[in-house]
Amino acid sequence: MNASINTKTLPAHLSKTLWLWLAVTIIFAAITALTARITIPLPFTPVPITLQTLAVVLSGLVLGARGGALAQLFYLGLIAAGLPLDARGLGPAAFFSPTAGYLIGFVPAAFVAGWLAERLTARSWWGNFVAALAGMLVIYLLGAGWLAVMLGSWQKAWLGGVAPFILLDLGKAAIAAGVAESGKHLFRTSMLQ
Repeated sequence: MNASINTKTLPAHLSKTLWLWLAVTIIFAAITALTARITIPLPFTPVPITLQTLAVVLSGLVLGARGGALAQLFYLGLIAAGLPLDARGLGPAAFFSPTAGYLIGFVPAAFVAGWLAERLTARSWWGNFVAALAGMLVIYLLGAGWLAVMLGSWQKAWLGGVAPFILLDLGKAAIAAGVAESGKHLFRTSMLQ
């Protein structure tokens, strides 16, 4: 059985919707890659400050669980294919670095943020904020978990991979919650035209 989608056999509006959805997914992967370039290295930890976590949770909030996760999976696929799109420009080597857990956490984080946003008080700042925080928590869990393995200590992972970022990530979650509904509206409007 051939599971590929032949857009020529789809009605015109569905074909356009599919292509637009794929385009927006790729745009969110590109936004994640661009936010990796906005990096502030910290002297006491291998984990830099970036805007990637904002892009990750926003992809889930705007595209939903599956779309957000797919955008992040596409982003990771580009890195795995050899492009140096991670924060330190390592390319595939990033998956073996102390920050690999954070990168891998992007996919489930976008999924969780999107899944919760779809189920919590819809179209509210608070619902989106809670969903974004849950996504950030997933990134912390996977990122700090891997960092603890690399550093040999949960305490070092906490001090270098979580504690310095909490206030910044609360701000990023608030920003994501603030713009998510506008992003959803723009996405839905584009789909209907």
